[in-house]
Amino acid sequence: MRAIITGGTGFIGRALVAELKEHDWEIVILSRNPGRVAEAFGAGVIGMPWENGWIDMLGPDTVVVNLAGENIAGRWTSGRKKRILASRVEAGKALVRAAKATGQVPRALIQASAAGYYGPCGNTPLDEYAPSGTGFLAEVCRQWEASTAVLESMGVRRCTIRTGMVLGRGGALKRLVPPFRFYLGGAPGSGFQGVSWIHLADEVGAIRFLMENESASGPYNLTAPGPVNFRKFAHVLGTVLERPYKTPVPEFFLRLFFGEMADEVLLSGQLALPKRLSKAGYQFRFPDLEEALRDLLR
Repeated sequence: MRAIITGGTGFIGRALVAELKEHDWEIVILSRNPGRVAEAFGAGVIGMPWENGWIDMLGPDTVVVNLAGENIAGRWTSGRKKRILASRVEAGKALVRAAKATGQVPRALIQASAAGYYGPCGNTPLDEYAPSGTGFLAEVCRQWEASTAVLESMGVRRCTIRTGMVLGRGGALKRLVPPFRFYLGGAPGSGFQGVSWIHLADEVGAIRFLMENESASGPYNLTAPGPVNFRKFAHVLGTVLERPYKTPVPEFFLRLFFGEMADEVLLSGQLALPKRLSKAGYQFRFPDLEEALRDLLR
């Protein structure tokens, strides 16, 4: 089987490539700089430009994984918000145009999204049947998911993955760990906001599971079965690092530096549960937060 991946050089994309290589997938990464793909992965992974060549690879032996999208971390200016949205929606539309142009469709499409789809939900547990929420991220997720929805009417099995905070060597932990190492660790704001987390190994393991599971379709929360609030997350992280965890980061400080992003990402959250993923039979390698952090920080 062949995988065509957009966003393959990103944090999740790199780990997914490693996962698929171990299971003998042929891998093609769409990139505006195909040479970067060769540098990152070496032999066995093909880098191709968005403009041409890869369209003829679509067909019953190909699964497309659409992970493309600009990182949301940092202050959201009006221009930045436009880029965050456009980078996601335009990638999806490009895949649809390719399928329509060639008349060939992939066997399946794994469409990225995020737990932000549900908007700020405090400590209310959510499964995939919960409605979409309010705010910029929720709107981005709705448009992101909708960008490839038409492929379903063309006979494509489509899975939408609403990913939570991915814990790996990099990503969110790269920003969360340093304050703890300097004895300044704690939760942002009140700490009661939900944290829907997932170990990187389970993120890519679940993606491969959905790629290979012919009965899988529709939305899936890619989150561990044990979401926590940020106070609990800080407690566990401090315990693993053998550091204190009771120095809260004031809300005004976060809003000063991050503006709207602080309110939508740092000071609010979701408790998204992987109900459909678990029901489909996926077995989590790291269902427990402390076990996951110890694996990554040992």
